[in-house]
Amino acid sequence: DYGGPEAALKMSQADFAPYFYDNGPYSYNGNLALFSLSEDTAVGTQIYRLNGTDPEGQEVRYGLSFDPGSKEYFRVDPKSGNITLVEKLDREVVERVTIFVMDANDEKPEFQNMPAIIDVLETTESGSSIYKVEAVDRDTGSGGSVTYYLQSAQSTLFAIDRHSGVLRIKSGEMLDYEKAKTHFVIVIAKDGGGSFNGKEQFMSSSATLTINVIDAQDTLPSFIGTPYFGYVYEISVPGSEIFTVEARDGDVGNPNPIRYSFDDGDDGVFSINKTSGCITLLTLPIYLKREIFNIKVRASEVSPEGRLMDYEVTTVVIRVVDLNNNPPTFYGENGPQSTFELTMYEHPPEGEILRGLKITVNDSDQGANAKFNLRLIGPGRMLRVVPQTVLNEAQVTILVEDSAAMDYEKYHFLTYKLLAVEIDTPEKFSATADIVIHLLDTNDNAPKFSSDYYIARIPENSPGGSNVVTVTAFDPDSGPWGEVKYSIYGSGAELFLIKPDSGIIYTQPWASLDAEVRSKYNFYVKAEDTEGKYSLAEVFVTVLDLNDHSPAFYDNFLEKTMVIGTPVKIEAVDDDAEVPNNVIEYAIMKAEPENNIFDINADTGEIMLKSYIKSMAIIQNITKKRDCTWSLVVQARDRGHPSLTTTAVVKIDITEAVRGPLGSFLMQNRNKPLQILGMLAGIISLMIIVTVLISTATFMRNKKSNRILPNRRVKRRPKTQHTWLFKNPLKRPETNEQKFKVKEEEREPEVIVENVNHNNNAGRILRRWPPPPPPCAPPPPFCLPVERQWVVPTVSATVAPKPLKKAVVTRQDSVNKALVSELKMKLEQKRKFYFYSQS
Repeated sequence: DYGGPEAALKMSQADFAPYFYDNGPYSYNGNLALFSLSEDTAVGTQIYRLNGTDPEGQEVRYGLSFDPGSKEYFRVDPKSGNITLVEKLDREVVERVTIFVMDANDEKPEFQNMPAIIDVLETTESGSSIYKVEAVDRDTGSGGSVTYYLQSAQSTLFAIDRHSGVLRIKSGEMLDYEKAKTHFVIVIAKDGGGSFNGKEQFMSSSATLTINVIDAQDTLPSFIGTPYFGYVYEISVPGSEIFTVEARDGDVGNPNPIRYSFDDGDDGVFSINKTSGCITLLTLPIYLKREIFNIKVRASEVSPEGRLMDYEVTTVVIRVVDLNNNPPTFYGENGPQSTFELTMYEHPPEGEILRGLKITVNDSDQGANAKFNLRLIGPGRMLRVVPQTVLNEAQVTILVEDSAAMDYEKYHFLTYKLLAVEIDTPEKFSATADIVIHLLDTNDNAPKFSSDYYIARIPENSPGGSNVVTVTAFDPDSGPWGEVKYSIYGSGAELFLIKPDSGIIYTQPWASLDAEVRSKYNFYVKAEDTEGKYSLAEVFVTVLDLNDHSPAFYDNFLEKTMVIGTPVKIEAVDDDAEVPNNVIEYAIMKAEPENNIFDINADTGEIMLKSYIKSMAIIQNITKKRDCTWSLVVQARDRGHPSLTTTAVVKIDITEAVRGPLGSFLMQNRNKPLQILGMLAGIISLMIIVTVLISTATFMRNKKSNRILPNRRVKRRPKTQHTWLFKNPLKRPETNEQKFKVKEEEREPEVIVENVNHNNNAGRILRRWPPPPPPCAPPPPFCLPVERQWVVPTVSATVAPKPLKKAVVTRQDSVNKALVSELKMKLEQKRKFYFYSQS
């Protein structure tokens, strides 16, 4: 926001600062968050547009600030917010690196200044801003943006700006202290949503803003306990108190003091205290010219500056009476009465008059003989009696003093004693009356859970309809208001149901809980009474993992080639969700032909030779055999309870490291004939191309020479041509007789491995073993393969050879043979062309 004095925003009371729109990273419009720019951007290019607004709708201007002494590369238009590049950029001078960690929407917005309590004058203008709510979501992107809402109950009087959080009084609405002294506004902060655990979710928080309405001076004062009656007795003396009036400012939230005065009717024989309202006699009763005086008393508000403001006028009737010979007496509508009953709802507003009690108190004597005090005796300080001092007669007013204490859940009825006792008489006549107030219940309580959250655990594979947890909530209200109904909602509640009356949470009949799919669920449970008052609690459900998956190899028969000094690795997986159920340990159960030559890493599954085995000769000395192939039975066992196992047969061909790049390539790809043929074809093609180039150069040189050639053709004897022979290092040498001898393909025995242990990899496995790979070039004499039938060692399986069958030619073999034939044909054509060019 531009900060110059010529563009400063004029802020009035409750005027909030402008704010930028957050359009997320990499945008070209908003608050310049995570903006990047190429160093070759041309000077004068508009690169970005700042975009913001003011909650009160005032004009917003923009500006940029730079570190002292730094070069100003950019300039912003203060009105439009357009940013322009004004200096050439150089990345090599200054570089800032930002590493992004992609965020998941896993954080709720957090209120920074809520809950809060504020005071607002009831005369605040409609549409005025009264508070700014601030909430922060620690997520980034849309998940970190926060918008604000109000619950519908408060939306009729207040409104909130969704982006800035500024709370206003709605246009056309006004606060009124006399209607509502306090407002409770529930603000909801909601993020923009984002991905979490592969699902789109929105998160929100709520907080309450308590708004106390401050009373303004807009109500006239009022007298309490009218009508007023006072008495002058024949024994009264000058200075005697005749009656005390009491008036209060109608603006009870912020009342002004009251000043009392006479308007008319006092005849100069009475005076009134300006602050207390006490009316006193100025002369002896014998000088009074009238028996009844109707005195007009004015009660005026006094401003803090001492100026008289609004006022109210009432009449005080003063009668001249004789001696004390009558006690005080309480009267109802039908005459003297000692018990008064009233039925009312609990929690009436404080200061409210109990108008259902029609009580009058009277003392028929005159003057001081008829002056008495009123007292109310009962539980607590819930009620107060007015007036407290009566002269002769008064209407008794009972006011509510403590609304919260008048609770039906604590008291079904209240009993008070109303006591009237004379003040200035020797007799101290008195009277009592019973006041019985029957309270009626209201729905003033929301159901409350026994805990704010519930934690439950349930084993996976539990049948549908299984009980998970029982939640309980209590509503102290009576009747239907105390009945509680339960419900659940939330993104994690789709697999669960709740019994509305008992609060028992159980799984859906069709639900199948699987810890491998999802192990954590959380959702909300709601307890609600018949009028919609409710409370919430959160339920966390953990699906306990069971060891219901055995380890599994990718294949029950594995073939590996091991170079001495380098381990080979096998791997099994366990689909259980948690440790130790999915932690696998490996072990060699048996090895053929020698059982003490290999070690295995129990954690990783790496199989390696014993550390002292450094060469093939050592293996030969240990086994006393020339064979280079082993068969191992490897077991994979998980650490669950009970533990589950599976086995696999691993065939390992052992060879020594090959020296030279060609040998290494051939050994690494000896099971990939197409790659070997491709390499050989590439070498031959390269040699042919070189030969053709040399021949072409020689021909062109001879053509350009000036030699005279003889007319007759000289026939030269062609030189003996040496056939190019490409020896396959993986193939055994052949004799001349064997070159043209057609051999039948050797058929390997089929092996049936019966799964005696019934592990989960296969029930019955049919394998056709490929022939053992040829030895490395040059082959050691003791590694020449000899024809033999492999003996497959097993721990819990049987091996049975089957009769020899005709070898099956696969599609891949046919393709390989076709490629070899085509390659030979092309090589033969190249050779013929070369011979013709030489001749």
